[in-house]
Amino acid sequence: MCPLSILVQAMVVWSVSLVFLLVLGKGESELDDKISPRGKATEWGDPDLSLPESCQPAPSCKECILSHPSCAWCKQLNFTASGEAESRRCAPRKDLLARGCPAQELEEPRGWQEVLQDEPLSHGYRGEGATQLAPQRVRITLRPGEPHQLRVRFLRAAGYPVDLYYLMDLSYSMKDDLERVRQLGHALLVQLQKVTHSVRIGFGSFVDKTVLPFVSTVPSKLRHPCPSRLEPCQSPFSFRHVLSLTGDAQAFEREVGRQNVSGNLDSPEGGFDAILQAALCQEQIGWRNVSRLLVFTSDDTFHTAGDGKLGGIFMPSDGRCHLDSNGLYSSSSEFDYPSVSQVAQALSAANIQPIFAVTSATLPIYQELSQLIPKSAVGELSEDSSNVVQLIMDAYHSLSSTVILEHSSLPPGVNISYESYCGGTETKVEAGVRGQCNHVRVNQTVDFWVTLQAKSCLQEPHYLRLRARGFSEELTVELHTLCDCNCSDTQLQDLHMHCSGGQGQLQCGMCSCLPGRLGRLCECSEADLSSPDLESGCRGPNGTGPLCSGKGRCQCGRCSCSGQSSGRLCECDDAGCERHEGKLCGGFGHCRCGVCHCEANRTGRACECSGDMDKCISPVGGLCSGHGHCKCNRCQCLDGYYGAVCDQCPGCKTPCEKHRDCAECGAFGTGPLAANCSMACAHANVTLALGPILDDGWCKEKTQDNQLFFFLIEDEAGGRVVLTVRPQEKREDHTQAIVLGCVGGIVAVGLGLVLAYRLLVEIYDRREYSRFEKEQLQLNWKQDSNPLYKSAITTTINPQFQRAESPVL
Repeated sequence: MCPLSILVQAMVVWSVSLVFLLVLGKGESELDDKISPRGKATEWGDPDLSLPESCQPAPSCKECILSHPSCAWCKQLNFTASGEAESRRCAPRKDLLARGCPAQELEEPRGWQEVLQDEPLSHGYRGEGATQLAPQRVRITLRPGEPHQLRVRFLRAAGYPVDLYYLMDLSYSMKDDLERVRQLGHALLVQLQKVTHSVRIGFGSFVDKTVLPFVSTVPSKLRHPCPSRLEPCQSPFSFRHVLSLTGDAQAFEREVGRQNVSGNLDSPEGGFDAILQAALCQEQIGWRNVSRLLVFTSDDTFHTAGDGKLGGIFMPSDGRCHLDSNGLYSSSSEFDYPSVSQVAQALSAANIQPIFAVTSATLPIYQELSQLIPKSAVGELSEDSSNVVQLIMDAYHSLSSTVILEHSSLPPGVNISYESYCGGTETKVEAGVRGQCNHVRVNQTVDFWVTLQAKSCLQEPHYLRLRARGFSEELTVELHTLCDCNCSDTQLQDLHMHCSGGQGQLQCGMCSCLPGRLGRLCECSEADLSSPDLESGCRGPNGTGPLCSGKGRCQCGRCSCSGQSSGRLCECDDAGCERHEGKLCGGFGHCRCGVCHCEANRTGRACECSGDMDKCISPVGGLCSGHGHCKCNRCQCLDGYYGAVCDQCPGCKTPCEKHRDCAECGAFGTGPLAANCSMACAHANVTLALGPILDDGWCKEKTQDNQLFFFLIEDEAGGRVVLTVRPQEKREDHTQAIVLGCVGGIVAVGLGLVLAYRLLVEIYDRREYSRFEKEQLQLNWKQDSNPLYKSAITTTINPQFQRAESPVL
């Protein structure tokens, strides 16, 4: 039987096709103006750190450690061989050790950190002064290219203080909501005091810019913009700060009680102006260095940057506080509305967490806005704001339980990423441009691992600040970079004579010659360069061949080789060894004069052979099944055998084929050994079992009547074998019937739909023709009696023609 889902899909396809046949039209779509999230550039930027993929030779220790984080420098005297370039002192640590450089002579600086202040976290603390972020001050020194991790701990303390500023839309549509807010102060303080003993609230309001087309500029409307002349109404304004943050609930209710609604012309309001001024004018608002909440209530959308041009305002918002002595935004008609990014940046800089309490009609818009403002919340406001207290409390709990660790601006060339370990049942690790943990409980500690990496040197120390958004504490990270070697601490005082008796200075194992001196040990001067005797030491026998084999330059009668060349005449190529899987000496050795010197347990011309033999062991027959030998951890099979462990050969039986007849006769009593099963299979212990096949090691065979069965070779030690046989359940194959049923069902349904369509069209046409004939019979006049009818034929009489026929008198 055809599955029901396939029939349903077929019917849907046929139905859609018929709809396109019956209906031909063009749909109209409506595009809603919504805020789209801006693209966010990650803090890592370009993953290319301008460093090579691996360590390369470098002419000095400083350039060596800056070239790649895996590079080390050997400062041992006379470490390089004759003719070998001093740049070969720069190599990975393991290569230098393999070449004979003592570990104590390696210069391999690493980044480090020093904790300068680490106050303990305030477990169980209630009130102000709690320590929630640790450590507080750290000094980190970064080696370019090397990532460095810093652990940051955060504890959500109980009773952390709260400042809440209530910002309300006072356009006329919010009239009912104002009545509720007038009684809000006491209830809001009571609820907040349940979670903290230190809470303050303030109040501000907004309408829109007082210019056309946002507000009517008719003098009477500027004085009284409300529809009814009998109800109290105040003049329109952009933003007014009414009450600074206070713990007096009665003062809140008293000041709000004095407020009246106002009015404007268009639907969007000037809420962005109000949010920006509330974030910038911190002294006037009275913000403390505690958790800061801004509750924004409105029943409509908002104007944003560019809308001010409709009213002739072209000056962009300058991002400054413009409140006058009366708390009024006095420059609203001079500056355009701020953009979303300006509002988000101002809230972030002021460490304010906004709560958007809006009606259902505008809820999707503010949800989109909230995605662009980290640590913000959105709640649905009832028509009369009756649920505003509960909405604020729900948003407060959501925001305070969300911990977002972020950083200040980074210096050029420094990258940062975060991993969040949130603990409890939500333990997870996330890599991103900020750390975040949700649903953090009171007195719960979460960890963030901050990874810092510098790709260039800093000219001076940089102070990076990390903070948990919405909380006042900060972690100050003093960043330095490690861009030079410190080799002098292990050098002996009399080693300055190493450079030809003071003709140069010893720097990290090599001589830095004085002006005019040359050579590996500063042993000659520039005047000696033209001497033919010196050049003879840089050529082959009898003075033939190019200088230094064309792979270096001659200095003081000795070759100074370039690149990976070495030898007295630079005749050796230390990068010319064979490669395995694209790596020089397979990555398991180092190259000397074209020959790979392999690590222990590795052999071969490219160190490609491993001394291990785990891949040569057969699960049945031992090493290479006894039919070969193991080389480079691979079986080299004898003639006539093949396979990964030499367990196969033409004409020889596999273990499954070898025991198939015994498994069949022992389990089913059939097969070629059925007549003499007990004698021929005396070595086999056959057990018949039922159940699913769970192991890939089961043999799959067929009986004489083509019935599938499986058996497992469990033991083959001592010449005896244990076989567990499981027959396959017989199942009827309904595949053909299902396919034919599906095809037939689809065709039948399609034909039925087409016939139904044709029948409906035929019935419709017959009805239309019958109606036409009926209307024809109902006509009660003819064309020749119609006073408006004019015939298409015109008759003309020629008077001359009539006179011609009359007799002439």
